[in-house]
Formats: sequence, C-alpha cells, structure tokens
Amino acid sequence: MNLLERNDTNAVAHLRMNAPERLNALSEEMLTALQAELDALKEDRSIRAVVLSGAGKAFCAGHDLKQMTAGRQAEDGGKAYFNDLFAQCARMMLSIRALPQPVIAAPHGIATAAGCQLVATCDMAIAQSGTRFGVNGVNIGLFCSTPMVALSRNIGRKHAFEMLTTGSFIEAERAAELGLINHVSEDAVADALALAETVASKLAAAVKIGKEGFYKQAEMSLEEAYAYTGAAMAENMLFRDTEEGISAFLEKRTPTWEQ
Repeated sequence: MNLLERNDTNAVAHLRMNAPERLNALSEEMLTALQAELDALKEDRSIRAVVLSGAGKAFCAGHDLKQMTAGRQAEDGGKAYFNDLFAQCARMMLSIRALPQPVIAAPHGIATAAGCQLVATCDMAIAQSGTRFGVNGVNIGLFCSTPMVALSRNIGRKHAFEMLTTGSFIEAERAAELGLINHVSEDAVADALALAETVASKLAAAVKIGKEGFYKQAEMSLEEAYAYTGAAMAENMLFRDTEEGISAFLEKRTPTWEQ
C-alpha cells in the first residue's frame, strides 16, 4: 500500500494521503512521500494544479505521536531527532508554497496540529461539511509553534492565539468565516477537483508569476509591493500567450495557449 497516492486527470494532480489507520499522521515516512511528490511536481509542466486529500475518516491528525515518543529514547532525549523532524516538516510546507502550481486542500473529518498547518499552508482549501480544525498540542503540553506560523498567516492574530492557547476545535463554517478555508462543501474532493480544473485552464506561466508574487508582495511595504508587482505585470505582458489571450478576448474567442 502506498502511503501517498497520486492520480492525474488532465492537468490536475490529486494527491491522497493513504494511512487511514494512523489518521494520515505526518510521520517521517509520510513527510518523505509528500516531499518526493512535491519535488516531482515542481518539474512537471504537464500539471497545472494540485489537490491534496486524505483517506479514511480524517484528513490529517498532525505529527505521529507514537513515532515522536519513540524518538525520545535517544541519549540526548530526542533533541536531534525532534530538530530534524520539524526541519523536515518545515521543508515540506515551504515546498508547497514554492510549487509553481496552486495547491488546494480538501480536508474532511479532522485537521489537527500539523494537519491544520497543512491546510493553512495550501493556497486554497475546500472542507467537507462537518470537518473540525484545531491546533491542539497545548492539550498535551506541546505548544503548536510550527503550526502557528501558517495559521497566523491565514486568520486574525487574536483568533489564532485563542485556538493555540485553548486547544479548542472550530467547525468548518467558522473556519470559512475566519479565512482558514475558502468554502464548505458536501463533496469537498469533487469541488476541489473542479476548482483545480478551473485554475488549470488558465495560462500556467501567468499563474506561476501570480502565485510567487502573491506571497512575496504580502511581506513588502506598500511602495515595494507596487514596484515589484508592476515589474511582474510588465514581464507578464511580454508573453506570447498573454498577447494571444488579449487578442482572443477582443475577438470573443477561446485563447489557444502554447504553454
């Protein structure tokens, strides 16, 4: 059984975490599998959008606590192991952001701790009705410091801090209100795949510029952001396919992309 399944349809890659008996925990093996697929997708020009889901009754329950407990048995109490584990997880999360293709999460059941972080890291998310989200490490004496990074960049600080310090769950509808997810759905995977198909129909080179710029400009001052995005649009305007897109719009026809 593959820990991570990949199914490509047209220009959309669907990745499904497949460790339902462990609630798709981000074990070392799962992190390695995700990293390998993300590295492959980065170079795959045939794929223009990615959907990430989980098998079984939960999207992802965070890090594998049994594996982490075993890691404590090292002579140093697990310090080196834990540093390596969280660095591995951070690399995988950063790879989602660096991916040229937009990534859409389709969570269901629960998305907790690093599982909630995974949803927050994806570019968009459509959650199954009834999904619950939490950064619950504080309940077992472990503050969700790394999940906090993505969470606090998705929702307001006070709401994020409340979740982090109480360990309480929020329902899918509340997650949508706060901006953690885009929509609540009765069929999250189907709707996420439909959204991915829409994204995949756009000019890939333009979406790549847009995704990179979306995150970069958010960290700049207003003046820097306008200078950066102005240069990006000027570059985009020089694309042959952008010229084709403008001509097609003016001529009221469907554009023919080369890329």
